Amino acid sequence: MRRKTKIIASVLVSILILLVAGLLLRTRSEAYNLLHSPMATRELPNDTPDDFHLKFEDVTVTNPDGMKLAGWFIPGENDAVIIMQHGYKSTRSELLNEAEMMHRHGYNVLVTSIRAHDESEGELITLGKYEVQDMEAWYQYLLVREDIDPEKISLLGNSYGGMLSIQFAAQNKNIKAIVANSAFSSMTDTVATSVQHFTGLPEFPFVPLIIFWAEKETGIKMEEIDATKWIPLISPRPVFLMQGGKDTVISPTSGQRLYDAAGEPKELWFDPKLGHVEFDTQRAYEYENRVTAFFDTYLLGK
Repeated sequence: MRRKTKIIASVLVSILILLVAGLLLRTRSEAYNLLHSPMATRELPNDTPDDFHLKFEDVTVTNPDGMKLAGWFIPGENDAVIIMQHGYKSTRSELLNEAEMMHRHGYNVLVTSIRAHDESEGELITLGKYEVQDMEAWYQYLLVREDIDPEKISLLGNSYGGMLSIQFAAQNKNIKAIVANSAFSSMTDTVATSVQHFTGLPEFPFVPLIIFWAEKETGIKMEEIDATKWIPLISPRPVFLMQGGKDTVISPTSGQRLYDAAGEPKELWFDPKLGHVEFDTQRAYEYENRVTAFFDTYLLGK
């Protein structure tokens, strides 16, 4: 009987070891996939400004790490410019609708990409730690253009791009106004929602282990990625936030958390019926009116 018990215990321990090993391997693989974006597997732009009947320039800048970043500059009629930054593992095409809209209202538009996205170089996504340097490279590009006023540079970002816009504006006092559509409030707040969305895995026990591997890979603690700590530094420059109540990519409370942390002037457009980054498509008329009014007020003084 004792021998039989020992055999059963040994088998159970072996199964447990295999399950734990499988869990560790799976979560490490998921963390790797979340943070790496090789060109061979990357989403690339499926449209260009030409498909929206916009004249444009293909532009390239080099970040401090020597990576070439791809962008489009769309000239406007006034001397203000809006830098537009797409979301996580997305492309510049995501923002062509917004670019066409702001171009119709006279604005110059710079549609940017960051490392490990679109046609830009690099493979590692650092969740903002180094991407903010990419934003600075694009800002410096605008300073040498003679057709824009360096006192009228603003940002519009979607999702991860919204978080980056908040982070960069907090560091660069020359950014005049920020629009953030469905921006991450902090990784601590939204990581469970985001990981479940992008991996399909339940929160327990997968999310804590994916976070563990991601932190080891990047050397970044998730609590360091916190837009609620950056956004107060933007005031007295204005911030316009948007958040959908049916968001399944980030925490639906992200917009309110950011709004509560921000200084004046600030605005939050919360729609309980909308999902992630749906304002420009599902509420197109109101989106155009509110966004253009915001930039007209704070960039052109209308």
